[in-house]
Amino acid sequence: MDAVRTPLRLGLTGGIGSGKSTVARLLQARGATVIDADAIARACTLAGGSAMPAVAQVFGAEFVTSDGALDRDRMRAHVFAQPDARAQLEAIVHPLVGQEIARQAAASRARCTVFDVPLLVESPHWRLQLDWVLVVDCTRETQVQRVLARNGWDRATIESILDSQSPRERRLAAADTVIFNDGHEIEHLQREVTRWADRFGL
Repeated sequence: MDAVRTPLRLGLTGGIGSGKSTVARLLQARGATVIDADAIARACTLAGGSAMPAVAQVFGAEFVTSDGALDRDRMRAHVFAQPDARAQLEAIVHPLVGQEIARQAAASRARCTVFDVPLLVESPHWRLQLDWVLVVDCTRETQVQRVLARNGWDRATIESILDSQSPRERRLAAADTVIFNDGHEIEHLQREVTRWADRFGL
């Protein structure tokens, strides 16, 4: 524990519906800087976003909404039907996300910088840049039920997303700490985050 340097570079990950974003907000409330890779990726694909010229060139105008943003529903269906399309989209977006993550990290003056990265486990270079990996975990059925309630997607779409993400066992194997978040009580999650953060003096 004493060997972990300050400021702490914390990798935070978990599957869709795990509660990862809630944990990020709780850590932010304790003073951590949170760098949200998903939010950066979304910003890149909004109207006027840095990824949109390449998206339009590679995928065509039908994947761009009338206001110039990525048509997310069309793209989601496309990448599930055409696996190569996912790699094409990631080749456009990921370098831009990486640049912005590096910029935000360099600007952080907090005692803890949280790298909220859904694909942390899939990208081996991340582990070398982090002091600690925190995984938020729950059962697959809990993930399905939460996303059904939150997004209103059909079960088949959710199952497809889960199948495209890193297996639960792989995330757990990569973790230094696991917060199991299978219930619905925010108080339990708050206690777990507080217990972990107190260990590091955050």
